[in-house]
Amino acid sequence: MALEVFSRIRELFEGDPAVRKVADDPALSAEILLLFRMVLADGAVEQAELDTLKRICAEAFGIGEDSFGEVMRYLHDYGYETTTSQALAIFRGYPRERRVQLARHLAEIAKADSGLHQHEVRLLARTLEVLKLDPHEVLTGNA
Repeated sequence: MALEVFSRIRELFEGDPAVRKVADDPALSAEILLLFRMVLADGAVEQAELDTLKRICAEAFGIGEDSFGEVMRYLHDYGYETTTSQALAIFRGYPRERRVQLARHLAEIAKADSGLHQHEVRLLARTLEVLKLDPHEVLTGNA
């Protein structure tokens, strides 16, 4: 009980730990921005795509639903000037498996709703090109 109270007091002064985690990690910030751009790529925020983004954030990054809104607010406030090209550039030097994981997350979000929009396909194709990935290894699971 006392630890929980101290934890809440710390959070009041220091902010949400998930937001601090994102703020301290440019690659994580860039990845979540890219994933959210995929949600927006077809021109509408579909619930299925948003749910997929939330699930990826929870499973891959440890960002729970209770922190998701705060993380997105932080990225909106501080990441709005980051272009897709700048966000992708962060990943160029990363290990192949990490780049494949990013592309798979983007593909998951694109496929989450009822259909693929041409803008989603373009964003995924551009990602594969910039990160020097073969579509086959991303879409089939063979890295």
